[in-house]
Amino acid sequence: MSAASQPAAPLGGRRNILPYAALTAAYCTHAGFFNPFLPLWLKGLGLSLAVISVLTSIQAATRMIAPYAWGTLSDRTGERAKLLRWGALAALFASAGLWFPGGGAWWLALVLLLMFIQTSGMMPMTEAAVAQVVSQGGVFDTKLYGRVRLWGSLGFMLAVLGAGALFERVGLGSFPLIVTLSLVVLVVFAYRLPDVKEAHHTSSVRESVPIGPVLAQPVVRWFFASAFFHVFSHMGIYTFFSLYMDSLGYSKTMIGLLWAVSVTVEIGWFFTQSRWMPRLSLPAWLVLAAATMVLRMGVTASLASVLWVLVIAQAFHAITFAAHHSACIALVSQHFPGSLRGRGQALYIIIAYGIPGVLGGLLGGQLSQHLGLASVFWGTAVMALLATACAWRVWRLHVVGKNVAAPAA
Repeated sequence: MSAASQPAAPLGGRRNILPYAALTAAYCTHAGFFNPFLPLWLKGLGLSLAVISVLTSIQAATRMIAPYAWGTLSDRTGERAKLLRWGALAALFASAGLWFPGGGAWWLALVLLLMFIQTSGMMPMTEAAVAQVVSQGGVFDTKLYGRVRLWGSLGFMLAVLGAGALFERVGLGSFPLIVTLSLVVLVVFAYRLPDVKEAHHTSSVRESVPIGPVLAQPVVRWFFASAFFHVFSHMGIYTFFSLYMDSLGYSKTMIGLLWAVSVTVEIGWFFTQSRWMPRLSLPAWLVLAAATMVLRMGVTASLASVLWVLVIAQAFHAITFAAHHSACIALVSQHFPGSLRGRGQALYIIIAYGIPGVLGGLLGGQLSQHLGLASVFWGTAVMALLATACAWRVWRLHVVGKNVAAPAA
């Protein structure tokens, strides 16, 4: 690690991308070990579905505050690398609390809160840094972004496959150890990031660019609404999929394989998306992804006991997540350039992942307790319908030629 931050180098080269690709892979590897199996570990501790839903919602709750706080700080200082290192270290130290689950639900809530405050801010800062590196002349390079993001997907897939097989063999008692080790790897790669400040922070003139005028644009508001409902529809997968599969009798190895199916097609998409993304406008991809999500959730709710059908539903992840995510990151980069980039990415995380995550976890917990786990996926199908309607509105605003910079009516 160099002692002082250097001005930003010319962007877009593979060498500039590699440290961010490695960090993305490390972060998603940690997520692959942690997110799919946290609910099962909590279940193994004897906690109820209602308590599990509250504890898993803590991550989403921190996404309502932490990303914007970290994003604002990174925008003002330009020191994304240093902030990412501090966040990774703090999460590592906090994870030690998982080794002592005997403190009960309140203790686990505190430990998860301390971990998620750090990790919830890391991904938007990484995305902001990557968006800067892959944007040349104001144009977002979907091919280069896909090359970075596929390493995250690969890390997640290998982690979820390895964790599924490991926990099947030795049990979930090793969960805290695996989480801690994955955070050690994250810290290592965070310290391998170059100390680079964004160009607008190296200037002697620092302007505080207001974010309000961007948020006043109708197209931006409809975009955030579509992202809110779209990711809300994914909360059935993120929070309840493993529990749902477990209730249907699938083994932990098979649960890991089903997660791996979705991530495998995600990797394929990110590797080849430069062929497909130009065929539709970014708003059109939002519409297609949301409509596909309606089908995916309906199939998961009604035919999850039929393995081959479930595999096909998981394969829809290429469109419902990968294509949607790339379109969203590109749209955020367009609407929130330069010194707005960190706050824009943070707002995307808060609106799309934070608020829906809290509501999805709490409402899903109530639905699953009273109506069964399948009802959660019927509910998320309804959210996907709403996402489709909002995405169609974004598409219409573009089609009719509404000025993206026009003030709200």
